Amino acid sequence: MEAYRDQYATMFNNGKKLALIGISVDPDTMLANWARETSYPGLYVSDSGQVIGKLYASTRGELDSRNVFVIGADGRIKHRMISFNVLSQDAYAELEKAVDDAAGAAAASGGSGPP
Repeated sequence: MEAYRDQYATMFNNGKKLALIGISVDPDTMLANWARETSYPGLYVSDSGQVIGKLYASTRGELDSRNVFVIGADGRIKHRMISFNVLSQDAYAELEKAVDDAAGAAAASGGSGPP
């Protein structure tokens, strides 16, 4: 998650017209402390019951897999990165392109996207 934080300004346009939401099975208090300590710019959701993980087929036993979904302003999944490789610069380049494409589609359609 530190890589997302460190690339937030460029990859996610400092959160303008998009939201970065991390979903974890960790308790909300643990996530809040971690986000505060690391100055994480996105939002976090605790999915301790794996309800969201199961809906997106992102569960792996007791944990959720590290998957990335880019969701457009229309609420539809625009891009999926299953088993996101946090150590691969190519994965971040692909993610940045997907975010740009989704943001461009929102701008072209007049949608404002998430706040």
